[in-house]
Amino acid sequence: MADTVRIVLIDDHPLFRNGVANTINADAELEVIAEGASAADAYRLALEVLPDIMLLDISMPGGGINAARTLATAFPVIKSIMLTVSEDDDDVVNSLQAGARGYILKGIGGPELIEVVKNISRGDSYVSPGLAARLLARDKAQSANTGEDLLADLTHREDQILKLVAKGLSNKEIGLELAITEKTVKHYMTNILQKLQVRNRVEAALLAHDHRKGPSG
Repeated sequence: MADTVRIVLIDDHPLFRNGVANTINADAELEVIAEGASAADAYRLALEVLPDIMLLDISMPGGGINAARTLATAFPVIKSIMLTVSEDDDDVVNSLQAGARGYILKGIGGPELIEVVKNISRGDSYVSPGLAARLLARDKAQSANTGEDLLADLTHREDQILKLVAKGLSNKEIGLELAITEKTVKHYMTNILQKLQVRNRVEAALLAHDHRKGPSG
């Protein structure tokens, strides 16, 4: 039989900690080998027993995010997982940036918790579905803002050319439209692709279409 996944559970609420430990220990593949109540406990126990998984609460003394960051630096072999009531987007992002492999809300059911912990022990990552959907929406909005910023960096001539590209004109047709050579259009297109951080004129045209709804000025 394979070795069990060794888990340290850190939470400053003993009753909750006891319930989680009982749930985890009921599975033959998982074992809570130590418990603590603070970021200092997390570091101490990491030194003493070097677990596979460290379950951390965000709001515990010393801060779960700080603990995850310290563990990621000093003990990269340990996979940290946040088990918390916080649904704050910044807490999720900061936890993942600090090195946490998972972000689980405390309302999770026992069987699902066990499955998530097992998957993370195998190398997966996890964010509670509702939070993940919110983060994706936020990232999409931020990406849209980034696209607008990139388009704002174009010169007037580059802007003219990109609008014609978005209409489907070839470099030769753009040259005739603007009374410049095809070679000059190619030169401008190289600059446009670099500024917009896209790979080809199709992606550039899509970016222009998504962010430029009005006619050229």
